[in-house]
Amino acid sequence: MRRPYPLSLRTVAALLALLPLITGCEQVAELLELPNPSRDAARLESEGRAIGSACRHAGRSLEDCYTLNGSAEKAAVFAGWRDMNDYMMEHKLEVVPSRLTPDAVRATEHLATSAAATASSAGTAKPAP
Repeated sequence: MRRPYPLSLRTVAALLALLPLITGCEQVAELLELPNPSRDAARLESEGRAIGSACRHAGRSLEDCYTLNGSAEKAAVFAGWRDMNDYMMEHKLEVVPSRLTPDAVRATEHLATSAAATASSAGTAKPAP
């Protein structure tokens, strides 16, 4: 019966050299900009919950929240709205209504689009204030 060969120095060195590549798969995927469906789904879920919570805190109905945020997942929006409703009832918090008027919203959108147009024409993309 043969005895198994002991690991040679080359084998150990090769395994140690490959160790960072094996443990850093997520970082390599990010560098290569590979899609990650689970990360994207988690991001959409958390955004929907945040939108629902904000709508409930502002005193908006669930239907208004769906209408104002058509791109958000409805189930996540509802979950966030329900969680905030439970929290507000438990702690006896009052609704904080929005102080923005439709004219102020339009002015803010106009400033953001004009800033984006200016940045794109200058060749540098700057985020809107």
